[in-house]
Amino acid sequence: MAKYRIGLFIPCYIDTLYPHAGVATLELLLKLGQDVAYPMQQTCCGQPLANSGAEKDAIATYRHFVETFKEFDYIVTPSGSCAYHVRNHYDVLEQTPEVEHVRSHTFELCEFLTDILQVENLKIHFPHKVGIHQSCHGLRGLKLASASELIESRYSKVRRLLSGAQGLAIVELDRTDECCGFGGTFSLFEPDISVKMGRDRIADHQRNGAEYITAVDMSCLMHLEGIIRRRNLPLKVIHIAEILNSNNL
Repeated sequence: MAKYRIGLFIPCYIDTLYPHAGVATLELLLKLGQDVAYPMQQTCCGQPLANSGAEKDAIATYRHFVETFKEFDYIVTPSGSCAYHVRNHYDVLEQTPEVEHVRSHTFELCEFLTDILQVENLKIHFPHKVGIHQSCHGLRGLKLASASELIESRYSKVRRLLSGAQGLAIVELDRTDECCGFGGTFSLFEPDISVKMGRDRIADHQRNGAEYITAVDMSCLMHLEGIIRRRNLPLKVIHIAEILNSNNL
């Protein structure tokens, strides 16, 4: 397996609320023999400002991100939405070699494992029934899986990584790639619709026997977890990095 100099980018909400998902990402990359650094000067990728219609105010944040990560072979993050934002929204910057490098070499964790490291079997043990929530940015932005509305060969990079786990049963959902309703600031501006969508997704997982819901975006899981806790449901959420880093055999 090739070894790369990796800059680990941890999204704001993981850093603040779910640090265990960031730690699992770091530990997994180290186990795979990668040279990983966590630049202490990193901040946000700028997505919240851009999503709120204030992208001009995010330009300084974009430039800081590029300056922070420009020297690494790859930038890896446990967030599909952040990876997508860097790759597709940093087009508003002057396209210097440094900007182009950062844009083209920023990867969500699962796509880095499958596309760059070409991991086949992580030899993990996770004896639970797991439902995969496919976040919108990861699915339709990064193409981490085939979209259900398209007539094409079916694939899922997350499923591929989980399929070799001992004891893990992937739950088949009725609606495989429906939005959870989070949508960043959408959940603030349209809370009733957001919660109803989240309840629908949770019901699908429950109906099909999931014990855990996993995803590449902790933001989606945070939204679902809030609903689960308020309703005292027998479900847990877990970031995909935590499963992939669990109980290596």
